[in-house]
Amino acid sequence: MPAEIRKTLLHIEETLIEGGKVAPVPLKMIAAVAVIKNPWAGQGFVEDLKPAIHDCAPGLGEMLTGMILDAAGGGDAVEGYGKSGIVGVNGEVEHASALIHTLRFGNHYREAVGAKSYLAFTNTRGPANAPLQIPLMDKNDGGRRSHYLTIQLSVADAPGPDEIVIALGASIGGRPHHRIGDRYQDLKELGHDVDNPAAV
Repeated sequence: MPAEIRKTLLHIEETLIEGGKVAPVPLKMIAAVAVIKNPWAGQGFVEDLKPAIHDCAPGLGEMLTGMILDAAGGGDAVEGYGKSGIVGVNGEVEHASALIHTLRFGNHYREAVGAKSYLAFTNTRGPANAPLQIPLMDKNDGGRRSHYLTIQLSVADAPGPDEIVIALGASIGGRPHHRIGDRYQDLKELGHDVDNPAAV
């Protein structure tokens, strides 16, 4: 059975001034959120999570990706991306993880935005109004620190004890006035091969 969705939420924030200085390019961050019934609620410890993953994850990934693309104006506009899940207090963190850590969920988003990087993530357990944090990173370059961002919000009535909050996040742009360089400068300064960071 597909996910039983109680509500959806589209969160958009735009930063125009940061550190008292006007951003040369405003930063837009978008979160697409679904509140669903935990498909394993009331079943005790479930050994095989796969059937419900296959039932729920693809539709959630497709729907949330569509919400992001509509708000961003298309996949090409998305620069940073990530995902998150919060399971209600009657569930296991594994339940949130099961729905977001499957290619059946994430590949909808990756393919739609033409990404190469893995999807940054959080998966937690909490009550209604628990903080939802969606870490972001550049969709094509995991070392591009300007796009290390976090979307923060909460849903006042979710997750309920037997619910899961599932979310995708996106940024158009990076941190205004970013000035800490990228990971590659550190690697060079520390004497590491940028193409093979484990080598000294």
